[in-house]
Amino acid sequence: MAPFQVHIKHAGKTYDLPLDPDLPPAVFKDSVYNVTGVPTDRMKVMVKGGVLKDDSSWKKIGPKEGQTFTVIGTAGELPKAPPKPIVFLEDMDDSELAEALAKPVGLTNLGNTCYMNATVQALRAIPELQIALNAPSLQSTTPLPGALRDLYHNMSRTTDSITPMQFLQVLREVNPQFAEMDRSEKRATDLMMGRQVYAQQDAEECYAAIINSLRNVPGLDENGRSLGTGAEAVAGRPRFVQQYLMGEMRRELTCDDEAAKDEPKTVQVEQVLKIDCNINVTTNFMLSGIMNALDTKVEKRSPTLGRDAVYSQKSRLSRLPTYLTVHMVRFQWRQDIQKKAKIMRRVKFPEEFDAIDLVTDELKEKLLPASRKLKDIEKDRGERRKVRRRTKQAVDVAPAASTAAVAAATGDVEMADASTTAAPAVPAEGEEGKGKEAAKADEPEDELALRQKEAAELAQLVNDDLKKDIGCSTTGLYELVAIVTHKGAAADAGHYIGFVKKNVFDAYKNPEKKPAIGQAGSSAGSKTVAEIDAIEGDEDWYKFDDEKVTVFPKEKLSTIDGGGEDASAYVLLYRTKSVN
Repeated sequence: MAPFQVHIKHAGKTYDLPLDPDLPPAVFKDSVYNVTGVPTDRMKVMVKGGVLKDDSSWKKIGPKEGQTFTVIGTAGELPKAPPKPIVFLEDMDDSELAEALAKPVGLTNLGNTCYMNATVQALRAIPELQIALNAPSLQSTTPLPGALRDLYHNMSRTTDSITPMQFLQVLREVNPQFAEMDRSEKRATDLMMGRQVYAQQDAEECYAAIINSLRNVPGLDENGRSLGTGAEAVAGRPRFVQQYLMGEMRRELTCDDEAAKDEPKTVQVEQVLKIDCNINVTTNFMLSGIMNALDTKVEKRSPTLGRDAVYSQKSRLSRLPTYLTVHMVRFQWRQDIQKKAKIMRRVKFPEEFDAIDLVTDELKEKLLPASRKLKDIEKDRGERRKVRRRTKQAVDVAPAASTAAVAAATGDVEMADASTTAAPAVPAEGEEGKGKEAAKADEPEDELALRQKEAAELAQLVNDDLKKDIGCSTTGLYELVAIVTHKGAAADAGHYIGFVKKNVFDAYKNPEKKPAIGQAGSSAGSKTVAEIDAIEGDEDWYKFDDEKVTVFPKEKLSTIDGGGEDASAYVLLYRTKSVN
């Protein structure tokens, strides 16, 4: 038979190709590759009745002039051999295995040290801290930063639980309060037998103590590199805590007494490492608890009236750090029982937090343009991710009619005789357009280019003052990355557990692919679209119950809101959002 023209449809485009029935299908598929760019080993050519295979018979298929063949597959280069030889897990040592699996390890409880273990795990959700601690000339007035650096290093080089004895000893040496012995009645027998048991401590106090010990750790430059080397580590250079963890609070005091209405406002600015969420009988959500702590009444002596008066104190943040710590104030002193008690009320906390309501009017004006743009970008990216997911499912499961679907999924359906095969399905009105849109969204180069464009647009909207302030939040939008919970009814007992979002640990894999590790919230860098989707789509968490590490599903986060003696959120660590 003489060759004749057929149509090839791929990714919303149509091509004309000659088909010679005297030549095998493999030759025809090579021609298809030349026009579509889809490698033959990843190509599925759909015809009525199934998939065109290299050994199919043109006689059975019965192709005709002007017939349309649908091609499924993604264009691109053929797979290349791995740059490094494949190494099997059983042939790796502990450090190589830990890096390959990238699963975080637990910490052994050394006797009421769960408060420390949970805190250390939560702080590991700050990859920029690892860079600062690994500065060649780490400067500090205490040995604690060095001990923390060594502990994190050991945790990254093994798959077994770590016994943090050295870090615990340094922590107690620097902060003697954590060396307090348990002298409660329940330990009376131990005391009589000469056995000393360390007392349970407060995780939030441990968190604050560790952060305070890091105050002299050198900061990072605009490229996320440590400033702790040579002449750069001089006085006056920013410190890591100051850059990434410290906010600035502006407090205004106004006298409520009408007799002092002409008394000027008192304004005070202070540095803060956390914001409190006060919990009372009406607190149901974290934001309302925070606002309750920011807007308070205080009583003090009025210089105008010459006596004590009630003042309204309004506090707002004039600087937002990259990492925002929220303290759920669950423990308070009760006069009636003369001891500290736990507030077990359920308070919902968000996974995504907009801090615009917490800032001064001046800072709000600087944040809003980038904040609004970032929300739009995230919405668009979410829609494109849905399209890619639907497209992938369509390719894997059901591209067209049922027979073709099975063939596309398995590639094992034999060709039917041309005289007994049903006509190919015709797309419904509008479906072809949707297919084009899906195909375009599935092209990695388009998504990566689009992300670069979005990042550039967002960068133009970031306020110049905020750009110069390394380590500050430029959008005011945050995502939750770490939690410390308290389990139990007693304030001086119970059990602490740490939670860290799984995708946080992506920053510890393949460090050479992380140029944006110092740019909070980044998830792209030099990754592929598939890698980005996998990271952004993984919303589960790791649960660190001392040495036991398990996956904690995102759907269960609401179970740690509080409301009983079970684990209740106590310290929340939020990371600012950005894009690249």
